[in-house]
Amino acid sequence: MERGIDPKLKKHFKKILLSYLFGSAWLFTNIIAGVYFKLAIIGKVPIYANILFYLFVLVSLLFLLRFFYKTWGK
Repeated sequence: MERGIDPKLKKHFKKILLSYLFGSAWLFTNIIAGVYFKLAIIGKVPIYANILFYLFVLVSLLFLLRFFYKTWGK
């Protein structure tokens, strides 16, 4: 009898773990930047900071979705 985890199952768990880690890192980064530094609240900082923050959120979301697509599309 063979011991250890099936390689396909191991690969699937790796996809789940990477998706969770990258997704939560993206979420926490944007929450900290938006709430703690008040970049998401319009009127608390100069308007160009709000624009740059929301642009960063949008572009980083596109990269995150691309990562998910490549990871789960295989």
